[in-house]
Amino acid sequence: MSDSSALHGPLAGRTALITGASQGLGLAIARAYLDAGASGICICAREAGALERALEELATHAAPCQAVLGHVADVSEPQEVATLVELALAGLEQITILVSNAGVYGPKGTVDRSDWSEWRRTVEINLFGSVLSARALLGHFTERGYGKIVQLSGGGATAPMPRLSAYAASKAGVVRFAETLAEEVREQRIDVNAIAPGALNTRMLDELLSAGPEALGDAVYARALEQRASGGIPPEQGAKLAVFLGSAASDGITGKLLSAVWDPWPELPAHRDELDSDLYTLRRIVPRDRGLDWGEA
Repeated sequence: MSDSSALHGPLAGRTALITGASQGLGLAIARAYLDAGASGICICAREAGALERALEELATHAAPCQAVLGHVADVSEPQEVATLVELALAGLEQITILVSNAGVYGPKGTVDRSDWSEWRRTVEINLFGSVLSARALLGHFTERGYGKIVQLSGGGATAPMPRLSAYAASKAGVVRFAETLAEEVREQRIDVNAIAPGALNTRMLDELLSAGPEALGDAVYARALEQRASGGIPPEQGAKLAVFLGSAASDGITGKLLSAVWDPWPELPAHRDELDSDLYTLRRIVPRDRGLDWGEA
């Protein structure tokens, strides 16, 4: 890797593996990491053509001393993930940050009418892919005594998403996995957090609209139309949060689900002590949380 000592920014001297980065939010994060001074990135995607196009774009975006690598990989396949990490480490020499972005919506429709193989495949990509990627790098992070794991969540983690049950269930699983893993590796100085990037107008929205109201239901389809008309949340918003969570500024902030749109995440370093709590985590709501005087044991 070329000398990167001239690079500046919050990610200077850091390297990242970013999954699902051939388009949309993943590609926006890859660009943002280069802009933030990362000395090298490795991206992956399942489709070789899309990956090649992304690499061409990123190569024109990168400084001469920034390494831009890419490999085709299916994050739901253990051996492919192991090979991906091996190749990334060989090319980058070390990895500081893992961004698990690869994800799909999966089947659209009611649970009983959804294709079961597609339902299961959605969980394999969204949840198992996040777990496998983290597992493959934990040894490296532990050996270095430092690491950053950034998981991509979505609206399904915090609210029901009728007719998108596989997506919702898998994304809720991603967040609880991140919260749990954060506690397992806290002593090794490995921070694990999840990002809710907001409603993005990417290919996944196009996919929803193509499914139509028959599969999605009138309410969900209407919201998707409204989102397209409004322009949605720019992917760059989530990418900025991904930069923060990959930087030293977020050291010690771990086990959190942060909204790129609604949460004051740039202010969090000033509140580290208060964050050692259930703030920004999934939790059960009980009557007293809503000002009701019943339900007490």
